Amino acid sequence: MEDKKKGQTIDYRFLARIIIEAATPLAVHSGEKEVQTDAVVIRDVNGMPYIPGSSIAGVIRHAWKDAGNNIDELFGFQRKTKQTTKEEHNGMGSRIIVSEARILNSQGLVVDGLKPDDIGKDSLLSNYSDLPIRQHVRINHKGVAADNGKFDEQVVYEGTRFCFEMEMIGFKEEAETFSKLLSILYQSAFRLGGSTRKGFGKIKVKEIMSCSLAINDLEYLEKSSNFEDSRKWYEKNKKNLPETEAVKWPMARLCYQLRPENFFLFGSGFGDDDADMTPVKEKKVSWKDGKGKLEDYEYLIPASSVKGALAHRTAFHYNRIDSFFADGKTKEEIEAHTGSNNEAVRLLFGCEGDEKGEGKQRGNVIFSDMYIKTAQDKVLNHVAIDRFTGGAIDGALFAEKAAYWKGRQQDDYPLKLEILLDENNIKKSINKHNENSTKKLSYQKVFDAFDAALTDLCEGRLPLGGSVNRGHGIFNGKKCD
Repeated sequence: MEDKKKGQTIDYRFLARIIIEAATPLAVHSGEKEVQTDAVVIRDVNGMPYIPGSSIAGVIRHAWKDAGNNIDELFGFQRKTKQTTKEEHNGMGSRIIVSEARILNSQGLVVDGLKPDDIGKDSLLSNYSDLPIRQHVRINHKGVAADNGKFDEQVVYEGTRFCFEMEMIGFKEEAETFSKLLSILYQSAFRLGGSTRKGFGKIKVKEIMSCSLAINDLEYLEKSSNFEDSRKWYEKNKKNLPETEAVKWPMARLCYQLRPENFFLFGSGFGDDDADMTPVKEKKVSWKDGKGKLEDYEYLIPASSVKGALAHRTAFHYNRIDSFFADGKTKEEIEAHTGSNNEAVRLLFGCEGDEKGEGKQRGNVIFSDMYIKTAQDKVLNHVAIDRFTGGAIDGALFAEKAAYWKGRQQDDYPLKLEILLDENNIKKSINKHNENSTKKLSYQKVFDAFDAALTDLCEGRLPLGGSVNRGHGIFNGKKCD
């Protein structure tokens, strides 16, 4: 194989066997719907979740480009050039090959091949036929559910491990390039699947075995295509890659420690025998000595709930800083400064665009879910009172099961809220807007509005979750390293 740009013959290949763990739930969807959910996790022939190689390669390619590297040289390209009346294609195939990521069972072995009987007997994978379903509702600027704003999606348990392979063909002196590619996987901003701005898709690298050999080396032919069978081959041929400067995404990290001051309720969307409303809980996979098991339920504080509350409060503060107030304004003017029409919300949290998809923008803020173990349930009974008779209204008796934190130490903060902020992309969007518009945007105003919203959260002025008008969801917090 010949590289046309350098005029040299490609004579080397670099390989890596990589095991990753879901640090947050994964939402790698198939595009299909079911009776139980609007978005179904993609599954392999064994009915187990997997991650397509195209999803992994796409994120790596995007990160490589954001780091200022030429993506054409590694990931290929295809262009059209016109010469008089003849049209021909000019391009090059990708030198990066990424496999799909297969799930690991309770013994830490990769499930590759047709093994339905083994999965049914496995203590971990036998639970994957019924995956968690996240409930979502989009709230408008009036604080109520938006039209068609109720939806849900299926996710893969946090802690699930996958194995995949990555290969690069090139030149022997490109070992550092392959090492840089692998370093992308270690970045906190590296997310796989969908809904990454709502907390999903964060991963941790648990193991990488890499090797390199000549492209015509017969040793390569002895490597099995089965991920588990090839483990011994990698152990035999593994070589340490040269140390090189890691590829980094230009993300600012914000960290806050939080604690609930009273009851909080992030609803599951379902009731039980004790109450009509229950808090959402999820199980996670834990690993010890290479063995995995599904742990008991933990109380979940979804990143989407935190994100939604901060987005609304950011819009409020941005309008305040920009001296836009509702007094004397028409309905159309108010709507133009709320929700995704608000400049700060659009720059920080993104927007879905119009019906044709025009104006769509990806969010520049990444959140992660939070879990809390040291909490208990408390059933609270409610009844609506008829203001004329003073008696209970028919059918208005209901109960909710709220959660409360058992710790009460002054310096004890059981939750850590981590936020990644893409400052460079926000500034690029602002500069592009200012070049084409008479109304100028200011990054400082946008950041000040977001910072004020976070201050409100830490000082108990911005409640989170449901039933906030009944006193739930008050958190206090402080910045952390």
